[in-house]
Amino acid sequence: MLPILEGAHPFAADGSGDSARIGVLVSHGFTGTPQSMRPWADHLAGAGFAVRLPRLPGHGTRWQDMNNTRWSDWYGEVRRAYDELAARCDVVFACGLSMGGTLVTKLAEDLGDGIAGLVLVNPAYGTLRRDAAFARYLAWAVKSRPGIGSDIKKGGVAELSYDKTPLKAFVSLQELWKLVVADLGKVTAPVLFFHSREDHVVDELSGRLLHAGATSTRVTEISLENSYHVATVDNDAELIFAGSVDFIRAHTAAAVTD
Repeated sequence: MLPILEGAHPFAADGSGDSARIGVLVSHGFTGTPQSMRPWADHLAGAGFAVRLPRLPGHGTRWQDMNNTRWSDWYGEVRRAYDELAARCDVVFACGLSMGGTLVTKLAEDLGDGIAGLVLVNPAYGTLRRDAAFARYLAWAVKSRPGIGSDIKKGGVAELSYDKTPLKAFVSLQELWKLVVADLGKVTAPVLFFHSREDHVVDELSGRLLHAGATSTRVTEISLENSYHVATVDNDAELIFAGSVDFIRAHTAAAVTD
């Protein structure tokens, strides 16, 4: 087994006080690691919530490992973390960045009332990039393309991510996008959607798809004016952290009332 990169390890907290039975699943993105989500997970744990931040299969070791995994592997790890929280908590929320947002959206599609709310930061559901359409034809011969990590505006901050984009894994991500977009109408959990005005990884298509497809719930969008794609470690991180805690508390109260 290959060693896990320093900072890429998963994180878990079992909660404390009156909030200990509120669970929050947190998922990192494509080619990333728990490092990009750890400050957020720490803040949620500090609020007393039970938190699980898994390391997705193929991530946090070397980029070649991702080409041996598929979306079902990543989703399976997210589902495992959810099951762990659901066994100990009264309600479970799910948070995700980029592909992490895609994965937790599928979780909400599959589980219905099993997810009390979604907090999405620059989630990915597709792309307008024309070269992406050729990925499935190239993946058998081209192993990787340039990396997409560390799209961060704040100086002196870097994301722990691969410096290459594994092409077979990206093709699998595209398959996941199609499945999730087709089922967006199944999402009934309320959605808090943080969207960076300037994002060099996920383009405007994803936000349009979310608003157009999530017709069975309410999507509340908050613009991030001073962050790029990896906003969870960028200038607007505190806005995300505080907003997510407020959202979770408000919708926990609503769930208990119902």
